[in-house]
Amino acid sequence: MKVILLEDVKALGKKGEIVTTSDAYARNVLFSKKLALEANNKNLNDLKLKQKHQEKVEEENFEAAKELAAKLEGLKVEVRIKTGKGGKTFGSVSTKEISAAAKDQLNLDLDKKKMILEEPIKSLGMHEVPIRLHSKITGTIRVHVSEE
Repeated sequence: MKVILLEDVKALGKKGEIVTTSDAYARNVLFSKKLALEANNKNLNDLKLKQKHQEKVEEENFEAAKELAAKLEGLKVEVRIKTGKGGKTFGSVSTKEISAAAKDQLNLDLDKKKMILEEPIKSLGMHEVPIRLHSKITGTIRVHVSEE
């Protein structure tokens, strides 16, 4: 029997795939646990429509990420940090502080989890922080760290 998987099923396939399985396994396990639907004309048509919609949403997200990456290129965020004698900093600047500064100064919601910092910024000056906006697009924002 051909079925359309609604969820990932171990050793059978991934969500959205059409697979062939025994009638008993389909009826007793897959249908009863709502893991699959029978692959009839109506369900196949619904699957195609869902896939087209998903592709359209992915394309819109990709375009939005490209626009945001282009917008970020010329922007600069100012972050202040306490310093001691000789310009030695107390503490560091984390992605949380950069995200908050971008929200206050530029009115941009940047997810702190998508910022790529190998280690927190511990020095004064200009730093470039890459941000993963999409799986294929990475933007960069400039962060100026100055004395408080």
